Amino acid sequence: MIETITAALHAPDPSMRLRAALAAGTDPDPRLVDELIARCGVDPDFFVRDMLTWALTRLPAQVTVPRLVGELGSESPQARAQALHTLSKVGDRSAWPAITGDLLHDDDAEVARAAWRAAVAVVPAGRETALAAELAGELGRGGIDVQHSLSRALAELGEATRDALTKARRHRNPRVRAHAEATARLLDDPDSDFGYELELAAKIANTGAAVQDSSPPC
Repeated sequence: MIETITAALHAPDPSMRLRAALAAGTDPDPRLVDELIARCGVDPDFFVRDMLTWALTRLPAQVTVPRLVGELGSESPQARAQALHTLSKVGDRSAWPAITGDLLHDDDAEVARAAWRAAVAVVPAGRETALAAELAGELGRGGIDVQHSLSRALAELGEATRDALTKARRHRNPRVRAHAEATARLLDDPDSDFGYELELAAKIANTGAAVQDSSPPC
């Protein structure tokens, strides 16, 4: 059975790989953990990778977490991102020390987004405010999808995010101010339209910047 699933995970047809990952999760076997993690790092199909993650969550955390942590140092952005995504689904706090500042600020946006989700999922009690301050350093980064991911992560931290957002709303960069404002709105109203709130906040922030630039020197 192990050999059959392993072979199918390498099949050219993504539907075969998807069924193999489903089989691996339906009847979880720790002997497959290394193969499942390796495939996460290279499989080109999103749905297959998602099923691989599900299969890994079906195995004991003490088996999967150390191996997933080992992937965080990979040179492959996909391997790092998928390992972080899986750690966020496992939710085991023993992974916390491995989610470093380098990962939270990774040059690859998908790695950083996965790191934000993972950090929020495993942050120890009492470390939420420090994590919020670290994440706030990414405010203003990327397009709307990246910004929404960060805002959702910050909103998950709840009231621990307030101080970091208050500081960011006074930032000299209008893009950072706008993102902080939209995040604060999301924190207050999780059902708010993030895109609309970000656009509105950006208009206000840019107007303020224009006013400051045109003000005569004191």
